[in-house]
Amino acid sequence: MVVVSMALTLGLPAWAADTDEVVATKNAAAWLVLVDQQKYGESWDAAAKLFQDTVARDMWKDALGAAREPLGKLVSRRLKSAESRTSPPGAPDAKYVIIQYDTSFEKKSIVETVTPMQEADGSWKVSGYFIK
Repeated sequence: MVVVSMALTLGLPAWAADTDEVVATKNAAAWLVLVDQQKYGESWDAAAKLFQDTVARDMWKDALGAAREPLGKLVSRRLKSAESRTSPPGAPDAKYVIIQYDTSFEKKSIVETVTPMQEADGSWKVSGYFIK
């Protein structure tokens, strides 16, 4: 199991009509585009403050590159689930949405877990990224 933890700071507005899951999933999808394009430094820049305070930018770029590049190019990604939580294991209390995707790459199929959290300003930013 490859575990790469990460936080996102895309800061897309939470529209009144959208649920936390919808807004968080939109932000996670936008963040994944950066990762898919191998813009690992930019994905760190877009991460939640909690993540940036925990993982150095260069460390993130190296770890994410080592985890993703052997998989090859993205073939498909399908949303599997999105679940709101306030106290995920090992994380401070806050609003989170744990999102899972069934993802196929050229060389392997995996489950990606992306965990956006709601920042103090109300924006949703990725605070965790896990590959299994």
